[in-house]
Amino acid sequence: MEDLGLRALKVAQAVATHGSFRGAAREMGMSPSSVSHIVANLESHLGIRLFLRNTRSVSLTEAGAAFLVRVRPALSEITQAIDGVHALRDRPSGLVRINASSWGADRLLPIVVGFMREYPDVRVDLVTEGRLVDIIAQGFDAGLRLVTIAPQDMVALPLGIPEALIIVASPAYLAANGTPATPGDLLQHECIRARMPSGSIMRWEFSANPNLPEIDVKGRLLLGSTLLAAKAAAAGVGLACVEQREAQPMLDNGTLLQVLAEWTPPFDGEALYYPRMRLPSAAFRAFIDYVKQWKRLQIEAAAIEP
Repeated sequence: MEDLGLRALKVAQAVATHGSFRGAAREMGMSPSSVSHIVANLESHLGIRLFLRNTRSVSLTEAGAAFLVRVRPALSEITQAIDGVHALRDRPSGLVRINASSWGADRLLPIVVGFMREYPDVRVDLVTEGRLVDIIAQGFDAGLRLVTIAPQDMVALPLGIPEALIIVASPAYLAANGTPATPGDLLQHECIRARMPSGSIMRWEFSANPNLPEIDVKGRLLLGSTLLAAKAAAAGVGLACVEQREAQPMLDNGTLLQVLAEWTPPFDGEALYYPRMRLPSAAFRAFIDYVKQWKRLQIEAAAIEP
């Protein structure tokens, strides 16, 4: 029988994180059958069932969840100690796991690509989801969310990329229905609403006026993203509140026009956040240093622009 070793515990944690043997196998670089075999041996050694299995998913039992809650801190310490030794090598290696919103992942991807070119022995798992998760409990090195919602008890590293949510409509719609002069005028218009990645319906915010933080607009069309809302607005359906980066091509070719621009100024964008660790892995430390260097170069480049 395989003893209760570090490898078996890491496999069990990977299965719990991914909710499947196949996902754990990809992370660990093993076959799903090997993962299943290791978990079965671990359960036999402990004398308890760690996971409930069916044809669609794998989930922790109550005993399994309690066991991993106790094991994870020690496992993290051991892994960090091993990675600390690896830091003595010429090039960092290992896995960096980051949880981000879809918007945040889009901003971070060019940085990740540059980092991976510089550190070919490091692997990156960039997971996107709408909900804000406990990155420590879920086994992530870092999270990426808007500066305003990043957890206050963690180290925050803003990327320094401003964002803007703007109000747009097609020229034909504005010609037929008039151009709103104030946010209150939106209540008289057909507005295209978008559902956030978290599942909630996005409310239209106007940060230029603290007395008017948001408006619950009305409209017949509800879509699953601001990009779809921008395309619907370009088709003349109504007004939409969209991400400026997504709408910019349509603004450039004239199929969309921005309105109420003075009410929707840019705001602080995404921040990379992570816990204060005594022994961060060599790979993650190299990633943080790379992000800081990237940000410094962006600031220097902006300073010399005419």
